[in-house]
Amino acid sequence: MSSRVLWFSLGLTSVACGIAGIILPLVPTTPFLLLAAFAFARSSPRLHAWLVSHPRLGPPINDWQRHRAIRRRAKVVAVAAMVAFLTLGAALGLAPEIIAAQALVFAAVAAFVLTRPGVPEADE
Repeated sequence: MSSRVLWFSLGLTSVACGIAGIILPLVPTTPFLLLAAFAFARSSPRLHAWLVSHPRLGPPINDWQRHRAIRRRAKVVAVAAMVAFLTLGAALGLAPEIIAAQALVFAAVAAFVLTRPGVPEADE
């Protein structure tokens, strides 16, 4: 199998996972979309162009590629979702070990998200 087919397959799989992340809690969206853009850049210029110019999926990719930045609104939504799901887990009476594991993962992800620069105002 050619490397182009492998990159193309990785791109399609990553887009599917990224779209699933829009709907499913705890599944990240942007990292999968970044991986898809990377894979399509090596396999399908047409799909790469579609992805980075898509009105919903493209902006976070472009923000990361241009500035290594995350928009303030995305940071707020991400942290709020983590707090909400941690609270929901506690309210549902999940085992303390599960809550602790969630809290550790959420803290690490929140630290990463919050320490990335914001997108320059001119690009928002």
